[in-house]
Amino acid sequence: MARREPRYIGHNPAGAIMMLVLMALVAGLGITGWMMGSDQFWGEPWVEELHETLANIIIGAAVLHVGAAIVESVRQRENMPWSMITGYKRAASGSDIDDAPASR
Repeated sequence: MARREPRYIGHNPAGAIMMLVLMALVAGLGITGWMMGSDQFWGEPWVEELHETLANIIIGAAVLHVGAAIVESVRQRENMPWSMITGYKRAASGSDIDDAPASR
């Protein structure tokens, strides 16, 4: 109601899903790349087309992921693309959601 979503220290749920999708796409790209070099699938057009399609989807998903990070950076007033590069982000405070295990 206050038009403020909780701030996540790690990935928010949508970002977490995108990371899983990207990892699955990269795995599929690796598998189809390996298949193209194997004797069983050498020269198979469907393997080459699937490999190319996966590569194009990865490019689009990565652009979407970075674009969403920029939008969230503006909304939360925090440089999230820089956080993706450095691995550092402003510490949790108040109503922020920190999914890291508590240190003992």
